[in-house]
Amino acid sequence: MKLYHSTTSPYVRKVMVVAQITGQIEEIDLIAGSGTPMDPNVATCSANPLGKVPCLVTDDGLAIYDSRVITRYLDARKAGGLYPEGDALWPVLTREALADGVLDAAILTVYESRLRPEELRFSPWLQAQRSKILRALGTLEGEAGRFPADRFDASHIGVASALGYLDFRFPDLGWREGRPALAQWYEAAARRPEMIETRPE
Repeated sequence: MKLYHSTTSPYVRKVMVVAQITGQIEEIDLIAGSGTPMDPNVATCSANPLGKVPCLVTDDGLAIYDSRVITRYLDARKAGGLYPEGDALWPVLTREALADGVLDAAILTVYESRLRPEELRFSPWLQAQRSKILRALGTLEGEAGRFPADRFDASHIGVASALGYLDFRFPDLGWREGRPALAQWYEAAARRPEMIETRPE
């Protein structure tokens, strides 16, 4: 399989973590696919018309995107158990979507700050994205005390990747302040081998 990727993308990180947990990392060839909405990567666009990473191309040529679809595919391929069956699935999918929403807001903030000329940046837009992140973190703080210590499902991978991205791109956000349960959970999650291996640099 081929994975169009970027080493700093938190969405790619989710896929890499799942690939490691399910024992498929050696089956994936990494292809540099970095780009921006203003300057998309040509190779990535050839596989994903949206020009976004990650994009997985299977051995039979099927292009799969976005990250939540890829992680579900990899998990199903090896029966990894990262997505439970029955009614237990819905909280996992919802938490996974919440974590991706944090990433969406964070990346929109990065794009606004890096791609838009300074004189055209819209402070209320940046504040709105920050508010999304903080509201989501409040919800996760309320849930973190119930995260099982012996299980790391797809939603936990998403949450850990989102928190890692906040540390990477927004070190001054101080997301741990007032969120002791989430901070304690993340401290343990970040020590997992697959999280250490995929840490952005």
